[in-house]
Amino acid sequence: MSKRKLTRKQKWRIEKVQQERIARAQKKEQLIEQELQDDSLGSEQQGLIIAHYGATLDIEAIGQPGVIRRCHLRTNLPPLVTGDKVVWRPSLKDDTGVVVALEERYSLLTRPDNHGRIKPVAANIDYIVLVIAPIPMPHLNLIDRYLVAAETVGIEPVLLLNKTDLLNDEGMEMLNDMLSIYEDIGYRVLRASTRTADGLAPLKNFLDEHISVFVGQSGVGKSSLVNVLLPGVDTRVGDLSETTGKGMHTTTAAKLFHFPAGGMLIDSPGIREFGLWHIDAQAVLEGFREFRPYLGYCRFRDCKHEKEPGCALKEALENGEILEERMFSYKQILDSLES
Repeated sequence: MSKRKLTRKQKWRIEKVQQERIARAQKKEQLIEQELQDDSLGSEQQGLIIAHYGATLDIEAIGQPGVIRRCHLRTNLPPLVTGDKVVWRPSLKDDTGVVVALEERYSLLTRPDNHGRIKPVAANIDYIVLVIAPIPMPHLNLIDRYLVAAETVGIEPVLLLNKTDLLNDEGMEMLNDMLSIYEDIGYRVLRASTRTADGLAPLKNFLDEHISVFVGQSGVGKSSLVNVLLPGVDTRVGDLSETTGKGMHTTTAAKLFHFPAGGMLIDSPGIREFGLWHIDAQAVLEGFREFRPYLGYCRFRDCKHEKEPGCALKEALENGEILEERMFSYKQILDSLES
């Protein structure tokens, strides 16, 4: 199908809109530069991004938890996210400020958006807590996608089964069997219920003194966990969709919360699918941590780990050192990359 040609008037309108946007951005940058050069801003200080709202950020001065400034940022800075440590200057006129520099990150969680562009989600994280629940029902391939994404960025993933109060004995046994796959590989698995308080104490102890981020499908109870773990935060909680059985997004921006004893938690918008099309086949292979001892030992350097003789992964599979479920999930992810 040939592309529809734009009329001269349509082209003029598009160009006009673009010029207006450029002019607004330039004006904003000029105002910020003017503030930086006059006496309307205080001295530089370190800060922590606790929330991101498009063109503005909520900054908390280091050592002053709860003291928040809504700040603009210079246009020459890279994309900033919740959890970033920055250098900023407070306004002497009001409760705003300007972010002038980004400090070095030790970790960055990213994901591709619907257009395949890499989008940063949160920074300086110790643990990615993948929250799953009986409803919406988790499945191995979805969990494996999150784990591969976490392994790729070098952040330790943890599995948390929430809403255990919804499970009868048969359901608990089924999910425990599934989770035992990951426990045997070496992943930490936690279980909790915000209704009965089961498992909340071990969860608090684990999160304490660390920076963690909750990820997972909408509707698994991430915001409910935040409300119970941090009384007074009152994060909005939503119901499951009656038509799809999936969660409806209630968290619209990643926000950072402090634990009284020193840890921090980032509550992120629900991610129903965690696309991996920005990751190459080798990265996916290395993202399955139990595969790593066998990598590089295949007879052929370009082994596809399918029907080739002398495949180290196939031998490990036959010997029961790699599970069929995980190998199948790996091939599903590869197929999704190719498509």
